[in-house]
Amino acid sequence: MAIVSRIYRPEPSAASFFLGSVADALVERGDDVTVLTARPPHSSEPHAPRERVRTFPVVRDRNGYVRGYLPYASFDLPLFFRLLFARRPDVVFVEPPPTTGVVVRIVCALRRIPYVYDAADIWSDAASMATSSTAVTRVLRRLERFAMRGATRLVTISQGVVDRVRALGIERPIAVTGFGADTSSFSYRPADIQPLVVYAGSYSTWHGAEVVVDALAVLRDKGVDVRLLVIGNGEQETLAVRARDRGLESVVEFAAPVDPEDLSRVLGGALVSIATLRPGTGYDYAFTSKVYSSLAAGCPVVFAGPGPTGPFVTEASRHVRAGSAVSHDADELADALRALIDHPPTEADRAALAEWTAREHSMAAVAGRVADEITAATRRRMP
Repeated sequence: MAIVSRIYRPEPSAASFFLGSVADALVERGDDVTVLTARPPHSSEPHAPRERVRTFPVVRDRNGYVRGYLPYASFDLPLFFRLLFARRPDVVFVEPPPTTGVVVRIVCALRRIPYVYDAADIWSDAASMATSSTAVTRVLRRLERFAMRGATRLVTISQGVVDRVRALGIERPIAVTGFGADTSSFSYRPADIQPLVVYAGSYSTWHGAEVVVDALAVLRDKGVDVRLLVIGNGEQETLAVRARDRGLESVVEFAAPVDPEDLSRVLGGALVSIATLRPGTGYDYAFTSKVYSSLAAGCPVVFAGPGPTGPFVTEASRHVRAGSAVSHDADELADALRALIDHPPTEADRAALAEWTAREHSMAAVAGRVADEITAATRRRMP
């Protein structure tokens, strides 16, 4: 079996944790797994995999991420030949972007190999928010449809994505496998809680993370001071300008992505983490999977925005002190943060939160469901 992705462990990202867990699940079943991926950044911690990991140098953006036309091409073009001449796998599991899916479809058609497509979200929808070019969005949409339509089956994280995939005319079987926390890396560690708000993970235009800065300004005007730590890759300049405009540059700090264990320690000492999703982008069905890691570390989450994440946090809060969900509004977000500041979860609350997340939403369980779909795809004979 083969896994194809431009990003893989030890490079820190939700996709890396997820794909690594899928590889672990397959290996534990006795499968022979090869991963075709990009050479990780030099700053990444070493990893000793049980699967075979084949890397290739790629172009990275100024933040060290494989993102953008040239970086994608630097991975996809060599991938065509890497996959074409690799030892024939029984099945391929491919992670977006859609251009990678296109390469996999072409090679798999030539070699008569079934493949499973990870439709965790719809890239062409996200692109429509990031660019004003309808031509770019139209081309990406066609590529994405092409990649999905050739798959034996697809996996995704929520019913909302299934509905969107169906609206695009894709009739392939789709399994909702969910998305969980890497509980081997994210766990509760008792720590002194700081007046710190953490935004961890990607923060692109459609996330609308500026609302967090605005909420801090609302709190400051009410005499409540907290710090914001933004960890990851994204629209840093946009947030930095927003912080300067609000006079908050001294309390808003940016940090590069860190490895899961370090992020777990940061979350363990934070008052709360925040996840956001901007409404009205055509991407309201998306699930912000970063909430799982925070909950697994025992750190409550406040989610601001539309979509399935809010109901998930609300439902979780019926069982443990998971946090709260509000609309994408600075005043509402500030009120939710103020409530946590005034009545913070106890050490017992945070330990119970981490235990519940590990039991109900571990990435290992999700990876097992994905592995089931990959295994099932091998039963289809290619014409």
